[in-house]
Amino acid sequence: METMELLVIRREEQAPGIISLELARPDGRPLPHFDAGAHIDLHLGPGLVRQYSLCNAPGEREVYEIGVLREPNSRGGSLTVHERALPGERMTVGGPRNLFELGDAGHYVLVGAGIGITPILAMAEALAASGRSFEAHYFVRAESHIAFRRRITSTPLARHFHVHVNGPDGTDMAAVDTMLARPAGDRQLYVCGPNGFIEMLREAAAVRGWNDDDIRFERFAAPPVNGATNRPFTVTLARSRQTFEIAPDQTVLSVLEGAGVDIPFSCEQGVCGACVTTVLAGEIDHRDSYLSAAEKAGGRLFMPCCSRARSDCLVLDI
Repeated sequence: METMELLVIRREEQAPGIISLELARPDGRPLPHFDAGAHIDLHLGPGLVRQYSLCNAPGEREVYEIGVLREPNSRGGSLTVHERALPGERMTVGGPRNLFELGDAGHYVLVGAGIGITPILAMAEALAASGRSFEAHYFVRAESHIAFRRRITSTPLARHFHVHVNGPDGTDMAAVDTMLARPAGDRQLYVCGPNGFIEMLREAAAVRGWNDDDIRFERFAAPPVNGATNRPFTVTLARSRQTFEIAPDQTVLSVLEGAGVDIPFSCEQGVCGACVTTVLAGEIDHRDSYLSAAEKAGGRLFMPCCSRARSDCLVLDI
């Protein structure tokens, strides 16, 4: 994927552990257009690429704005950004790409939790600009953790936003009940946040009669696989007729990349969809959070960065 060298022109502390960055071309030329829900890739070092949602209004092309949470268990991405991304620093950026697009609906329910507010902000800006009907909900653990406070409370977006401060028992379920109360066919739900929050909302929506097709979500990491025991298997590439052994502690992606097989990838967590591959034969053990339930049931699409095989062999269309 083509990359750009962008300059950090502004850095701001938004909330405890959360910074926002504005990135621009050094010569001031317009940046590529993006739609609400899009993200960019930050290339932070050899083999270190991380995705961050764009949170500014989609019509803006002077800058890209992102929010970055400093993760206590960072694999290197957020820590590197927090330490390195200072005003004047150059960053290698890929994208934008969009795996979390707005669909067509009569009314939109946008929900963000924690750093998951970033794509929700861009969606709110786009919907407000086009005059479409929407409401936005932001769940935080404490008042002090409200990021992008000015935009949410002191701009025209404020009339659409509802901020929910979680109590000592966790998520404000009264707020959840209210926002999910009317699962009419022309309403769509968009959710971004921690895995546990997303799963809670999906279950709550299903109980209240929402159709799965009307629920869209974006994760920042793949959910843990409960009780998964890795077993070895083989992968055969149909076009080159090469066969590779995949050990319990290896991913298909790492083995293929190590053998020089050209396969696109980005997040390596089953979240972004960059490495999706077609399976011609074999049974897949899906461990990603990118493919829909229908796509997984179809048994044709496979995420080599994290998913494995239930059968002894997978044949890939590579």
